[in-house]
Amino acid sequence: MTPGMSDLFDFDLRKDRYAVMGNPIAHSKSPRIHTLFAQQTGQSLEYTAILVDHGGFSQAVGNFDASGGKGLNITVPFKEEAWRLVTQRSERAELAGAVNTIKFDGKTMYGDNTDGVGLVNDLTHNHQIELRGKRILVMGAGGAARGVIAPLLHQQPAALVIANRTVDKALVLASLFKRLGKIEGVGYEHLAGQQFEVIINATAASLQGEVPPLPDDVLAKNAVCYDMMYGARPTSFMQWAKAHAAAQVYDGLGMLVEQAAEAFFIWRGVRPQSRSIITSLREELITPATK
Repeated sequence: MTPGMSDLFDFDLRKDRYAVMGNPIAHSKSPRIHTLFAQQTGQSLEYTAILVDHGGFSQAVGNFDASGGKGLNITVPFKEEAWRLVTQRSERAELAGAVNTIKFDGKTMYGDNTDGVGLVNDLTHNHQIELRGKRILVMGAGGAARGVIAPLLHQQPAALVIANRTVDKALVLASLFKRLGKIEGVGYEHLAGQQFEVIINATAASLQGEVPPLPDDVLAKNAVCYDMMYGARPTSFMQWAKAHAAAQVYDGLGMLVEQAAEAFFIWRGVRPQSRSIITSLREELITPATK
């Protein structure tokens, strides 16, 4: 079966169709989130998850477009391929080097990246954290970090430092964004003696129960720690942050919902209210873990 084709014939013709594509995809909360958004805003749409075989992404997207699909979310490992595939990109997608949202209008395939605005909206709107004038540390120099740097710099922090085990990757990433603000790439050993008011974990270390090698005194007074990963229980980085007396500690569930809300707005022109959705998802995450 052509990648994604089996999913294209199981839908309601009366509703506009959207989907998330990735591999793996069974764990995705996007169908749940967008269904809740649609219910909240009175939008008639259907949103599904499509598992795409490696090597079959371009064909799967073409099939979805040809069958009348209106938009896609793209997740691992296809964001960079989506960036190359689309015919038009937003400025933030250009800077991110990755696309996680595609909109079809019959003529163009428009690509955007909502990850960074999702992070910033969660920090500033949901948690009331002021980023302007703050010293921000971003751990990691991969795709997750690259997707959020421009929106963070647009908040005009005093400085943004990218720390990575492979220093060269941090230096390259910093050079890509230097025109947007004060940014520096370093290795973790260069963090000695520095303190930050906001620390964001953009690595996958938490998935392995690990924490990047941070100095014990890296947290400034009233520091905020944010892990872009999330789960039913605090991540390893969140546990580290609490043990080191961080004033506020958050995971990335809010970012997930906020980036989805931005995608929903791009597609539908309606901006859903995210907080109640975040609360619902949090309850759904915690309940199975407590049984």
